[in-house]
Amino acid sequence: MAIKEGTKIVKGLVVGRDKVVVPPEEVEDLASLGCTDRDIANWFGVDENTLRYSFSDYLVKGRENLKISLRRAMLKNACVNGNAAVQIFLAKNMLGMSDNGMVTDSSKVLPFTDDDKPTPEQLADMKEEYAELNAAE
Repeated sequence: MAIKEGTKIVKGLVVGRDKVVVPPEEVEDLASLGCTDRDIANWFGVDENTLRYSFSDYLVKGRENLKISLRRAMLKNACVNGNAAVQIFLAKNMLGMSDNGMVTDSSKVLPFTDDDKPTPEQLADMKEEYAELNAAE
């Protein structure tokens, strides 16, 4: 079987020393897939700096589209599908919640420490006061 060759007309910006034609929409699409600048530059056969200089707006827009798509998928996974792991992740990252809890003086169970143990004399005094209070009632 013989290989057939043909010509394809590509619309885009002419960039670089080699006058390569690069379609901006394809740059944006590749960026929205998470491709790095190096990946995209290699794909089109241009230098990374040339790509960044000529297509910076398209690179930014594509990466922002990726972030929006990921957020949309995470929220759907958390809210519609009820994925608890994603719900916890979003609560921590978007709502600022934490699983460490709040640590304040008012949240302590008792205001004592083991160092605050009363002496035997203090215990005797407390027992006397308790007995007097109960007797008065």
